[in-house]
Amino acid sequence: MRRVRYESTGGPLFVEQAPVPEPGPGELLVRCAAIGVTLPVVRKVTEAAEPIALGGEIAGEVVATGEGVTRFRTGDRVTGMCFGHGYADFALLHEAMTSPIPDGADAVDAIALVRSGLVAYGVLEAARPAPGEAVLVTAAASGIGHLAVQLARARGAGRVVGAVSDPGKADFVRSLGADDCVRYDDDSWGDPFDCVLDAVGGDLLTPAVAALAPYGRLVAYSSGGGTLKAYDLLVGAKSVIGFQMALIARGRPDLYEQWRTELWRLFAEGALKPAVHAEFALEDAAKAHAAIETRTNLGKVVLRA
Repeated sequence: MRRVRYESTGGPLFVEQAPVPEPGPGELLVRCAAIGVTLPVVRKVTEAAEPIALGGEIAGEVVATGEGVTRFRTGDRVTGMCFGHGYADFALLHEAMTSPIPDGADAVDAIALVRSGLVAYGVLEAARPAPGEAVLVTAAASGIGHLAVQLARARGAGRVVGAVSDPGKADFVRSLGADDCVRYDDDSWGDPFDCVLDAVGGDLLTPAVAALAPYGRLVAYSSGGGTLKAYDLLVGAKSVIGFQMALIARGRPDLYEQWRTELWRLFAEGALKPAVHAEFALEDAAKAHAAIETRTNLGKVVLRA
């Protein structure tokens, strides 16, 4: 089978021939139809001290199951998180991290919706905006951000604003239902917000907190790090909430399943429309990574196996 790999920090990515893996206990072997490209994986390629397996979101058809698997069988269409080599023709999923793809949706729909949608949904659950409150979404054109904009609107937010790095993304963000779109380097982001959902981190944390109204909540879910001054929180009784999807998946499988079911319901009703920026062949994985690194993507970036 084909598999994308790299040998040193920063790449380059290349396709090699590798044996098809065997599913172990509790695992599914999936023939990949679509693979999601995410910022955390792209960052690890450029920053990790040692090469990593290119894992992440995959979707496709079950071709074999390991011992103890009870929820799925050969021929089922599934999606989930692969923690090994996922940029490949075949990949392994743990049963607990796998969900079925419903009728009426394809593999690309699943890649664009499920993992990114779960993060967006979870971030909003952490922020808990009340009906009528104002919400700012950073990285609003990203795979997660563009869904967070739609979900904030679906939850009854009174004002939804997207923040982006490039003014060329503004029309896309407004098409998602945002009332406005601002740039990170604008002098002002407008009236204060009750909630800021931040996927960027780093130097953007300080202006994100400054954009909060008194008693406002910043939900930080970026892998970009960053620090804040406690005084900036104390002045307006503001709070910062950290969110990580993996903790929910491992510790609250019931909640994970509930959110996933709700995402598919919203998708079926047309209230949630995942956008795909582009689909790349495995051989063009480097181009897919470049779309994420340069922040030119509008929606999800997908590899096709």
